[in-house]
This record gives sequence, C-alpha cells and structure tokens, in this order.
Amino acid sequence: MITAAQAGQAYSAARSAITGTAKAAPPSSGPDFAAMAQDFTRVMDRVDNAATGAMTGTAPTHQLVQSLAEAELALQTVVAIRDKVVEAYQEILRMPV
Repeated sequence: MITAAQAGQAYSAARSAITGTAKAAPPSSGPDFAAMAQDFTRVMDRVDNAATGAMTGTAPTHQLVQSLAEAELALQTVVAIRDKVVEAYQEILRMPV
C-alpha cells in the first residue's frame, strides 16, 4: 500500500528527473501539496505554450513532444495521489465510531 507521503516523495523524485534539478527531501512533517500543485500548473502552462508555439511554427516540435511527456507524467502522478486520498477517505468512513 502506498501512503500519501510516499506518493509525494515519488512526485518530487519524478519532478527532479524531469526538470533536471535535485531538491532536498521534504521535511518529515509531510509533502508540500501546495508546491506540488504549483509545479503541476507550471507543467501544464509549458505544455500550452509549447503547443501554441508548435502550431504557429515558432517552437520546435521536439519541445512539444518533451512537454507532452512531462505533462503525462505529472497527470499520472496527480491521479495516483488523488486515488490514494480518496482511498484513505473511504477507509476513514469505514472506521467504527
């Protein structure tokens, strides 16, 4: 079973691999979901810019392909985190009071 902290660390590792920057591990208090959301928004903005540039001929096609791959990875990570949050919420609902 994957915990939310593990999913957050996997996202950070994937983000570092994509952007080529290494960041320190998140504090033990848990992942920074606000920063993850901002990173996701930045990735999606880059995809929009790359797609617009590719359609107008101002950006190379390989940039579009690379940004689409980054967006796919980011979206898969977000969906995995969402699934784990929903699973945890459902588990809490099943707990006897």
